[in-house]
Amino acid sequence: MAHRDDVRALPEPYLRLHEALARHLPGERLVTDPLRRLALGTDASFYRLTPRLVVEVRTVDEVRRVLAEAARLGTPVTFRAAGTSLSGQAVTDSVLVRVTGGWRAMRVLDGGARIALEPGVVGADANAVLAPLGRKLGPDPASIGACMVGGIAANNASGMCCGTAQNSYRTVASMRLVLADGTVLDTDDPASREAFRAARPEIVDGLRVLRAEIEADPALRRRIIEKFRIKNTTGYALNAFVDFEDPLDVLLHLLIGSEGTLGFIAEITYHTVPEHAHKASALALFAGVGDAARATMLLQGGPVAAVELMDRASLRSVEAKPGMPPELAGLPDGAAALLIETRAATPAELGPQVEALLARMAPVRALAPVRFTAVKAEYERLWDVRRGLFPAVGAARPIGTTVVIEDVAFPIRHLADATVELQGLLATHGYDGIIFGHALDGNLHFVFTPDFGAEGEVERYARFMDDVCTMVARRYDGSLKGEHGTGRNVAPFVELEWGAKATGLMRRVKRLLDPGGLLNPGVVLNDDPRAHLRALKALPHAHPILDRCIECGFCEPRCPSRDLTLTPRQRIVAQREIARLRVTGEDPAALERLEHDYVYLGEQTCAVDGLCATACPVGIDTGEHTKWLRAQAHADGGAAADLAAVRFAAVAAGARAGLRLASAAHAVLGTAALAGLTRGLHRLSAGRLPVWNEATPRAARAPRLDGTRRGGDRVVYFPSCVARTMGPARGDAEGVEVHAAMLSLLGKAGFDAVFPPGLEGLCCGMPFESKGWPAQADRKGRELEAALLEASEGGRHPVVFDTSPCVYRMRKAAGGRLAIHDPVEFIQRLVLPRVSLTRVPGPVAVHVPCSAVKLGLAPAFRAVAEACAEQVVIPREVGCCGFAGDRGFTHPELNASALAPLAAALPAGCAAGFSSSRTCEIGLSLHAGVPYRPLAWLVDRCASPRAGRDLEPPVPRMHAP
Repeated sequence: MAHRDDVRALPEPYLRLHEALARHLPGERLVTDPLRRLALGTDASFYRLTPRLVVEVRTVDEVRRVLAEAARLGTPVTFRAAGTSLSGQAVTDSVLVRVTGGWRAMRVLDGGARIALEPGVVGADANAVLAPLGRKLGPDPASIGACMVGGIAANNASGMCCGTAQNSYRTVASMRLVLADGTVLDTDDPASREAFRAARPEIVDGLRVLRAEIEADPALRRRIIEKFRIKNTTGYALNAFVDFEDPLDVLLHLLIGSEGTLGFIAEITYHTVPEHAHKASALALFAGVGDAARATMLLQGGPVAAVELMDRASLRSVEAKPGMPPELAGLPDGAAALLIETRAATPAELGPQVEALLARMAPVRALAPVRFTAVKAEYERLWDVRRGLFPAVGAARPIGTTVVIEDVAFPIRHLADATVELQGLLATHGYDGIIFGHALDGNLHFVFTPDFGAEGEVERYARFMDDVCTMVARRYDGSLKGEHGTGRNVAPFVELEWGAKATGLMRRVKRLLDPGGLLNPGVVLNDDPRAHLRALKALPHAHPILDRCIECGFCEPRCPSRDLTLTPRQRIVAQREIARLRVTGEDPAALERLEHDYVYLGEQTCAVDGLCATACPVGIDTGEHTKWLRAQAHADGGAAADLAAVRFAAVAAGARAGLRLASAAHAVLGTAALAGLTRGLHRLSAGRLPVWNEATPRAARAPRLDGTRRGGDRVVYFPSCVARTMGPARGDAEGVEVHAAMLSLLGKAGFDAVFPPGLEGLCCGMPFESKGWPAQADRKGRELEAALLEASEGGRHPVVFDTSPCVYRMRKAAGGRLAIHDPVEFIQRLVLPRVSLTRVPGPVAVHVPCSAVKLGLAPAFRAVAEACAEQVVIPREVGCCGFAGDRGFTHPELNASALAPLAAALPAGCAAGFSSSRTCEIGLSLHAGVPYRPLAWLVDRCASPRAGRDLEPPVPRMHAP
């Protein structure tokens, strides 16, 4: 996507850096085009800087080379993992070095007591590996589903439960790190430690001198100890000099929380902590934050895992949302709540722990009796109150405003007074904000939404920050940053909190480890008193679907194009800039270039799977915006789509003819020749002609109802247009059409299957919708609904599809007027109780299509597969397959990128995989190296009619879910 002109336009010395790196790195990993530099350079903070050059590294040697060339040319370097950081520590206007797309290796050690992780591992993925062992990472940031281990360690992130005892600083076991000059140290390897001492004596001696100075100053030493009794990520971890004697152990712990300013973390090994399976939670309501704070103090030292404080404003922001406790709406002004959780290894331990906590809290009067629940569905609803706070503010903010979430900590004895004073400061400066936080740690977050584009807003924010920092640091001797990292936002205030002497030691640490000052300059320490007011991010109006985005990045791990082009967050960033340029008219050439590049980077390689919405705090489905863009491109046409909708049976017949022709060509030319030929035609046609692959299906045979009419319970079966068109791959000797497997299985279960009338012309409309033809999609949906209503006698009989994406589409289109069942859901609920099963040996893989994930059916997929196979694997490394209807043929690179981890994730001996979307199965088969077939095929293979089935009661009338 980069143009030669983009490279030539680089200013010195970035041009020379690019030239030097291009001799060793693939060109696609040196990003110079304007759109991707803007999009990739965005993080979750309220700062916006655009890097001159983005470099994607995959190995330690590549990191060393980048550092060496950057040092030679004097170009600053900033490391980036997931970019979920909130204080501006992951943005730069120089060189951005990204570890996303790689660095995902994990090694479980000592039976789970330790785990070694590369910096690109998402925290939740590490916890998923540890969960079967009853262990987890100590740090538990709210962003753990998106943030990566490199960022967790570099920011010393904590969270709701880890406090100061289980954060990265306290649980790090060892680290492989790279210093600014390229020196590598593995602190777990004695040979590496000795080599480092010999090669870098000035660092070893320099750290020893700094430690000796602290030890010789009792007042300073006491201050350091006191500062870290509460959460503190302001400045560097000076407690390393107090807690450790060996300079290399000091260095290891200095890297924690250093935000990439002292070195690069290539691998980190953590001591893990127990993950207790049994929990009980309570929402305790109090008349004010004072009572809530006193109750928190009484809970300290008890069997409590988490205590979350929420002020009245925060509760008001969520009280009207579905599922919230009804008592929230009636709380008086000034009220506050504590969300309390206790955890235990066994259910028997929970009862005594709950009683102990209630006894501790008893001296503080609550507004209502405090009741704990150990029922998961109930305590999850309580935690939804806490989880909903930040999204509620983000979703409700006026368009154009920025979400600012600040993070401070106080000695807990000051929590009540500090909370009230903080509420007063927000009101004094005219901010309508909310306050919540990790009460056990005295750690408060406050959220508000300034409009940095409005006149005078920056100065108002400046006055507010001055007052907050003075209040926290001077009045209460608290932490200006408890867990979000210093970043740019409080870098000018580090000396206000720490004093001149301690801050001077931090500056000496920086000079010792980064004498050139090239690692993430301006972060952690900054001499500019207004640094926190520069490069503030504006969030201009782009589109109603996108405007609520707070650019947190939670969506990114779910996106199949994340390692190929852009993520949902990055698409939104690009759209905001395109919208801004359209309004201002300031740079027509830049606008034209962004619009041109977005076609491929943003629109064509978006799978429109909607999984981004399942992770988004405010529920944004970026795929819906992509469909809107495609519809805009078709705004002046539609005759071809109208014709295809009207003559859909002929279109399907033509598709089958094309598959027969491709299969014949395969027989004549062979796999390699046909694949090469179609790739060439694909390139010559500018991507219009599809690419054939060895998993491309044969034409499907027509579905037949023979053998299913046995006088049993009636079910309406709709074979999707894909199932009626695409049979098994030519090389799949065992595969059959999905409709053949479904009809066989329904017959074994004693169902009489009927098709809706006019089957060949029916379609749910998804192919039209995904290509940007919403009117034609709705027309086909209405036609199918009418046919299903007729066949089901007005909804009297259940309706089952064989393809999950069609179910998702029709459940939305039919609006609950029909009971439409996903095939796997139907099999689990109504087929398995009616058949006998013989499980197949060995492991099988299962892929849950995106639509089934959004319908909450992943547990059903596992349950059905486990009923049929001895071992079932659902690779966590794989989400959306990226085939996206026909994108796997027209943009095969999207499918390849999305499924790059699949083959390695399958266990030895896995000979087959199963899903419920024929197009997904094509891409999965291609990239897994084993055939993927319909899950209904596996069940049919294992099933036989159950004896005595005639004694079963008939299936009751089904109601729409």
